[in-house]
Amino acid sequence: MSTRRKFLQQSIAASAGVLGAKELLASVKPVGDAATKPIVISTWDFGKAANAAAWKVLEKNGHALDAVESGVQVPEGDPLIRSVGYGGLPDRDGRVTLDACIMDEKYNCGSVMCLEYIKHPIRVARLVMEKTPHIVLVGEGALRFAMANGFNKENLLTPESEKYWRDWMKDSKYSPVKNIENQLYDKTNDPMPGGKENHDTIGMLALDQSGRMSGACTTSGLAFKMQGRVGDSPIIGAGLYVDSEVGAATATGVGEEVIRIVGAHLIVELMRQGRTPEAACKEAVERLIKRNPTKAKDIQVGFLALNKNGEYGAYALQQGFTFAVRSGTEEKLVSAKSIYK
Repeated sequence: MSTRRKFLQQSIAASAGVLGAKELLASVKPVGDAATKPIVISTWDFGKAANAAAWKVLEKNGHALDAVESGVQVPEGDPLIRSVGYGGLPDRDGRVTLDACIMDEKYNCGSVMCLEYIKHPIRVARLVMEKTPHIVLVGEGALRFAMANGFNKENLLTPESEKYWRDWMKDSKYSPVKNIENQLYDKTNDPMPGGKENHDTIGMLALDQSGRMSGACTTSGLAFKMQGRVGDSPIIGAGLYVDSEVGAATATGVGEEVIRIVGAHLIVELMRQGRTPEAACKEAVERLIKRNPTKAKDIQVGFLALNKNGEYGAYALQQGFTFAVRSGTEEKLVSAKSIYK
């Protein structure tokens, strides 16, 4: 090793032009040392606006946990996004119930499920993590906890979402769609940016300047679901998982299928074994197909992952899954690869 280093130093010194040999040596980084950080990635087109909010924290050398909490509140508070937070499509009884979870680099995590009347469930999930000995609070208990911590009850069912629900009630047909506008979506009268699915979650993963990693996941769940239904989004290990030694992963789509393979944790463990983020996501998708090939053709599930070096990747069952990226060198939307074309 010392002979190799000496040879490298001699070669650089010999080639020095404008810079001196010492300056050139200082600019050479060992392979594997150059992590891309800070960076934030999130699911779907609305992830771009969410990333912008997260980036305000990251660019000031803030904590990844604060970044993801700030970021996902953007779609939570947008009434035009029918699958997250305020304005989310209700269950079949007309009740908007929200699910969210958050996790940091130290395995601290918090989750709320079936939470009503609170616009930003991600904030409550963080308080569960920081102020209680528990990880999950549900339903009425989650609501009481939120109100005890200064949150106010709000009506989350907007007139537009209520109209979709009443139209759905005429037939009461439940059929999740994959990457297409559902039968109630009117592009002319309601742009619904990023809200074309009836099962779109926002999952966000961030790596800050100090190498700390965190994730958040929040949703209003499947439109017109049975009362009390919970998908993968607020379940640590299914919809979200963070391990600072390896990386993090999140999921979107039909949550029942993600839960069955504990998707986010599976992807992190595959990265631990040496897979790239994209390869790990693809293998998780293939696991879904292997488990139930017939059903897999008719639903959408997408996975998104980030490793500790700031490398990211995604994969989905069907075409149409997009994710947003923001770092010091890029800001873009990416169409994920898929098994089915």
